[in-house]
Amino acid sequence: MNYILFDSATRNNLLPLTFTRPVADLRIGILTIREKWEKYLNAPTSSLTEVYLSQKFPLEKADINMLINGSICPNKSLVDKICQLTEGQALVKDDTIIAMCLNAVSLENIGDSNEEMEMFDTDIDFLKIQNTWDIFHLNDKAIRDDFELITKGRKSAPISSTNRCVNPENIFIEEGAVVEFAILNASTGPIYIGKDAEVMEGAKVRGSFALCEHAVLKMDAKIYGPTTIGPYSKVGGEITQSVVFSYSNKAHDGFLGHSVLGEWCNLGADTNTSNLKNTYEEVKLWSYAEDCFVQTGLQFCGTIMGDYSKCGINTMFNTGTVVGVNANIFGSGFQRNFVPSFSWGGTQGLIDYDLKKAIKTAEVVFARRNKPFDKNEKAILSEIFSLTYKNRRA
Repeated sequence: MNYILFDSATRNNLLPLTFTRPVADLRIGILTIREKWEKYLNAPTSSLTEVYLSQKFPLEKADINMLINGSICPNKSLVDKICQLTEGQALVKDDTIIAMCLNAVSLENIGDSNEEMEMFDTDIDFLKIQNTWDIFHLNDKAIRDDFELITKGRKSAPISSTNRCVNPENIFIEEGAVVEFAILNASTGPIYIGKDAEVMEGAKVRGSFALCEHAVLKMDAKIYGPTTIGPYSKVGGEITQSVVFSYSNKAHDGFLGHSVLGEWCNLGADTNTSNLKNTYEEVKLWSYAEDCFVQTGLQFCGTIMGDYSKCGINTMFNTGTVVGVNANIFGSGFQRNFVPSFSWGGTQGLIDYDLKKAIKTAEVVFARRNKPFDKNEKAILSEIFSLTYKNRRA
């Protein structure tokens, strides 16, 4: 079977994080949604996504194709049900299409009416990412589910005697990871330390927590779960209930709470995010889909930051802030709670971040991690620069 993870209308609710990736490549728990599906299916997947993303994330077609909603996290019951579908059938719950089995012709005409599809309802529960804040709000269950999936039938690498551990049976350390003189408390949730990751001396962790491969937890860091640090990211200071994607840095002191950082982000020393209003009111957050601020239903909500964005030292983000892609933020005082993509500046005003300079910086950042910044990456940033022009003029 050829498996395709498709972006539904939910994609717009997940901007700015989905400006640079299909929905299925969002990270929640230990793995991305795509990695979860590929483990359950034991098969590769491709993406049906925006045209400007399709060169980097190409669609693979076959005579028969199983399309799966990329905003849904798999579980065994759901996967078993999907694998029972045959050509012309779809699995749905309420108003959500979970999966559909299409031949090559139907796939070409995917935008047309699906009235001829044979619909099957299900009452199976599953995790669905509908809004940006779901990524940190639902992260505890996602970590627990991934922890069980990844570690089942396997044995952790030995935990060094220099560490102090609570519930060590709930701690899993992959090969090559270095963890010394740390405090690991897994009584509130599992702790997963990925391959070749490092937890430096004096770090204190309360689960649930995931430190993915090659990531670094710096000295004296204080981590409150549920928190995920993606591959090759480096973090320090105080973090609570947040998700940091790959190749991003919060390497110094400062507070990050109830937040999501995309890839290739960097927070300057002593950057702080407010995650609770002084009035204890429900937090509003900018919605690209609605083109206005919307209620999150949450009392705690910090910052959502798109890929490539950076901020200077001592930056202060207000409760419920959205930062777009490739913004460069600095200056004293609380920043605006919506910073458009490719913005340069801060409280004294914002100007456009020159696209050529932004791309040149990205090339340097990629080179530091021995990653090529190719024509696909450049084309994606160029398209986002155009797509978000109206936000910078509002």
